[in-house]
Formats: sequence, structure tokens, C-alpha cells
Amino acid sequence: MNPASASPSPDARTVRRAVAASAIGNATEWFDYGVYAVSVAYITHNFFPGPAGTLLALSTFAFSFLIRPLGGMVWGPLGDRFGRKRVLALTILLMAGATCAIGLLPTYSVLGIAAPVLLILLRAVQGFSTGGEYGGAATFMAEYAPDRRRGFFGSFLEFGTLAGFAFGSLIVLMGETFVGNDAMNDWGWRVPFLLAAPLGLIGLYLRSRLAETPVFQELEAAGKSEKSASMGLKDLVVKYWPSVLTLAGLVIALNVVNYTLLTYMPTYLETVAGLESQTVLTIMFIAQFVMMLVIPAAGALSDRVGRKPLWYASLIGLFVLAIPMFMLLGAGSWWPLVGFGILGLLYIPQLATISATFPAMFPAHVRYAGFAITYNVSTSLFGGTAPLYNQAGIEAFGNPLFPAFSMMAACVIGLVSVRFMRETSGASLRGTELPGTEAPAGSHQVGQLQQK
Repeated sequence: MNPASASPSPDARTVRRAVAASAIGNATEWFDYGVYAVSVAYITHNFFPGPAGTLLALSTFAFSFLIRPLGGMVWGPLGDRFGRKRVLALTILLMAGATCAIGLLPTYSVLGIAAPVLLILLRAVQGFSTGGEYGGAATFMAEYAPDRRRGFFGSFLEFGTLAGFAFGSLIVLMGETFVGNDAMNDWGWRVPFLLAAPLGLIGLYLRSRLAETPVFQELEAAGKSEKSASMGLKDLVVKYWPSVLTLAGLVIALNVVNYTLLTYMPTYLETVAGLESQTVLTIMFIAQFVMMLVIPAAGALSDRVGRKPLWYASLIGLFVLAIPMFMLLGAGSWWPLVGFGILGLLYIPQLATISATFPAMFPAHVRYAGFAITYNVSTSLFGGTAPLYNQAGIEAFGNPLFPAFSMMAACVIGLVSVRFMRETSGASLRGTELPGTEAPAGSHQVGQLQQK
């Protein structure tokens, strides 16, 4: 594209608003997953009574991820054709509405089998909306951020992720502290789910005040957004399959670790390590809060040294220390906080660079679809199912280190994928061609259309 025809880069205030809108929407999405993760005991009690209740509750969590690829296939092409902003407005409404509705559901004691069926249906709605929400939010933020600071600004999307998890842990911890476990089992578990409604409205308000991304405006001006819906999926398979395979491997590594640490860990610490519920909630909140503080620094560092060195450091560190840290999780006292904290900090370099790395692997006219579909297929198969297969593995083999082995296997897949990943630090996201093979952060040739 001719630089002269490019739309002007957004000012700093607009970029900050775009970052806030993306992060708050993402926080709403992951607030739900965080609340569900730390409420598995309550969900089991109210919807899945019986000896297999915990596995059924985790299966319901995993089921929503099986719907996510469908959401990606629907929302992704729509986002490439009609705009990122419009699709994100719809997905956040669906997500917040379904989460709030869970807080209003009658329990098994009232409706019988209909109660868990309704819960599963609402989780399916959440999965469908999330299939467009996460890929769209990452694309939206990446296309607004300046090229040379995309890692820093993009890290705030995952700041929102951790904020959602941490806020969910904090709300449930406050409930346990002030009203007690019995009240939480009876009615208190509903409150965190109901809070999704105001969070979703705040995110929707912020998003509605923003214009479309400069990149999408250029696509519209060039008439290429109309082509995206019909040609996007075909282009992904025929022209961009190497990027699809590389991203799939990276997502496997990322999300096996993510859902083992941030979603399955409360269940693991209670059922395997034998910790009290309030202790588990405290550990989760402290570790997630510290991770929130660190993540912007990791994003900024990726702008200076590149994304690939951070991914290598994270994957190698997790592979080497997974078993020792999981041994600390069962050591009693506050050693689980140390083990979980170290694993969480080793994971941060991956988490901090998602929205700076993954959208840049596809050209603009198939970016939303490429990211959303590939990300959600890999996540549904290997990420969202992590709590279920980790718990099942422990019960089948009687080995509490099973989750460490699954993380190590995912890290091996990730290391192979990083080898084929383009270095996207400093590269421009404008235009309909893929970024160059290498784009050093100090290069004056890349990203020239969007430099400040």
C-alpha cells in the first residue's frame, strides 16, 4: 500500500482508549472463567451432586471450549468483512449476558436434570461468543498500537486476562471470609456471576466510543473487506497454512500451561494438595496480582529484544522447572505459593506477547479469521480440556505430577513452533501481505507507515 494513502496513525489518547476497551472486555471474558475455576466446588454441589460431580463440573467447563471454534468460524470472517468493533460489541454482550444468566439458574435440587442442562447451554453460548471475543480483542488492540510499542500496549490485553482471574478469586475469597462456606454453597456463589453484567456494560460503553482500527479503515477504502468473507477461509487453507500450523503449535504450548495454572490449579490445590479453600483462594489472588504487575514490563521487553527470545526463555524454563515446582505445590505451608508463583512468572513472557505476536502472523484481510479460528481450534482441543484431562490423569495413574508432564509435553511442541515463528517485533500490521521473514526491532524499513 502507498504510504500516502494510509490513514493517519491514532493519537496517544485514542490508543490508550483502545487499550482500555480491549482490556476491560477481555477482563469480563476471563472473569467468568476465573470465577468458574474457583467455584468448581459450588458448581459441583449445586448442579452435579454425586461421586463423579467434580469431573462433570470440569467437563462442563471443557464443553464450552468445544464450541469456541464454531464461534471463531462465524465471528472471524464477519470481523474481517464488517469490522472489528461491531463484532466485539456483539460478543461482549453475549458473554456478559450468559455469565449473568448462570447466576440466576435454579439448581439441581429445584429443576433436577434440567439445571445442569441449562448450565451447559449457557456455557455453550459463552464458548460461542468467546470464539470471536478474544481473537477480535487481540486484533483490535494490535492494529491500534504503534509498531514499536505493540508489545507493551498489547500486554495490557493479558493484564485484563489476569485482572479477570484475580478479581474472580478475590470476590469468591471475600464471600468465603464474610459469609462463610455454607452461605457460598447456598446462595453466595451467584454473586460473582451476576457481576458480569455491569462489567460487560462498561466494556461495551468503552468500545462504542472508538472508531474502527486504522488498518480496517484502509481495507474498507481499498475494497478488500468485502472480499474477506468469501475468500478468507480459502486463503487461510491454501496460502497461509504455514502460519496456521505455527500458530496452532504456539497456542497448544500457551494454553496447556494457561489452563493448568489459572483454571485447574484451584481444584488441584484443594483435591490433590489438600489445602483449605480460603488458603487456595489467597494463593491464587496473590500470584495472579503479582503476575499482573509484571506483565507490562515483559511486553515492553519484547519490543526491545523481540518476541522469540522471550518465548524460548519461557518454554525452556517451564520445561526444566515444572516437576520441581509441582512438588512444592504439595509441600504444605506456603510452599504452594512459591511453586505456583514461579510457574506463573515463567509463563508471563508468553502471555505478555500474545496480541503483539499472533495477529501479526496473518495479513490484514484474513487476520481476524486466521487468529480466531486457529487459536480457538487449538484451545478447544488442548487448552480448555486441560483441567479435565489433568484430573482424569491423576485419578487414572495415581500420580500428582501428571499436570507437570502435560505441561512439559506442550512446551516441546511450543519450542518446535517458535523455531518457525516470524519475529514480528517492530513490523507493521498494515497492508495485505505477510510481514517479512525477519523484522528486527531497530529496523527503519519495517513499520514505517505506523511509526510515531
